[in-house]
Parts: sequence; C-alpha cells; structure tokens
Amino acid sequence: MANYEHLAILRAGAIAWIEWRRKNSQVEPDLSLANLRTANLKQADLSAANLIGCDLSNANLEDALMHGANLIGTNLSAANLRKADLGGAKLHRANLCFANLVSANLISCDLSGANLHEAELIAAYLYQADLHKANLTQAHLIHAYLLRVNLSEAYLNKADLRWTNLSGANLAGASLIEARLSAANLRGANLAGANFRGVKDICLQQVQVAENWEFAEYDDDFHLSRI
Repeated sequence: MANYEHLAILRAGAIAWIEWRRKNSQVEPDLSLANLRTANLKQADLSAANLIGCDLSNANLEDALMHGANLIGTNLSAANLRKADLGGAKLHRANLCFANLVSANLISCDLSGANLHEAELIAAYLYQADLHKANLTQAHLIHAYLLRVNLSEAYLNKADLRWTNLSGANLAGASLIEARLSAANLRGANLAGANFRGVKDICLQQVQVAENWEFAEYDDDFHLSRI
C-alpha cells in the first residue's frame, strides 16, 4: 500500500511535491496501489518511486522524471507520457495500451509482457529495452530507436515500424504479420522464427543484412517478387 504521507504531498500539488523531493532526495516515494487516474503529474519527479499496481490511466505525465521507477503491473492506459524519462524503469506486465510515449526515454526498460496495443511510440528511445512477449499490435513506432532491443516472441502484428532502427534487435519468434517495415534498418537483427507474412513493404535486400533471415517466415512469393 502507498505511504499516506507521500500520497498526500503528491496530491497537494506540484510545488509541494517538488519542495518535498528536494528536501528528501534520499527517500524513494512509495505510491504503490494508489488511485492516480487522470492525475496531472506533468514534469513530476517520480524517479525511483514505487508505483507498483498504481492506476495512472489517463494521467498526464508529460516530461515526468520516472527513471528507475518500479511500475510493475501499473495501469498506464491512455496516459500521456510524451517525452517522459523512463530510463531503466520496471514496466513488466504494465498496461500501456493507447499511451502516448512519443519521444519518451525507455532506454534499458523492462517492458516484458507489457501491453502496448496501439501505443504511440513515434521517435521513442528503446535502446536495449526488454520487450519479450510484449503486445505491440498496431503500435506506432515510426522513427523509433530500437537498437539491440529484445523483441523475442513479441506481438507486432499491424505495427508501424517504418524508418525504425532495429539493428542488432532480437526478433526471434516475433509475430510481425501485416506490419509496416518500409526503410526499417534490420542490420544484424536476429530474425530466427520471426513471422513476416502479409508484410508488403519489405524487400529481400532489407532482410539479408540480418542474422538468421533464412529461418523467418515470409509470404510464399517473397523471394521471387522482391529481389
């Protein structure tokens, strides 16, 4: 359960919270299981906070500092996390469907098993993030930085991955059925067992720079019509 003192200070407003954090920089705020639905937490410093199981659905967290925060199982559906700093945060099994993560820092995040259905991840930074078995169906990842990201067994059906940097990414066993991959960089990516069926804007030259591309699934006419 949340620390009632910490929760009361947060609900008192931005000025009170900033002042308290400045004076208690060594304290890790405990806001676990709190109901913060629709809360205005723009630019709030929630770094290293315990937010396990919180309801932050529809909350405004634009430009918030959340690096190292524990958000395991947290509900962030439809939350505004535009340009938020979530570097190194724990988001295992978090609900981020329809969330706005445009230009957010998600470097080295644990997003394994997270729900990112139709999330806005345009130009987001996901370097070395763990998205094992994450749900990214219909997610928008245009120009996202996915270098060395772990997308093994992830669901990327109908996701928009145009112009994304997927170099060195692990896509082993990932499902990319009907995804959009025009101009995506797959150099050095592991494609073993990945499913590219229904992808219409990918070419042979694009996958040949990847690892294990021969062991991925493509449409039956892929090798013949896209040389």
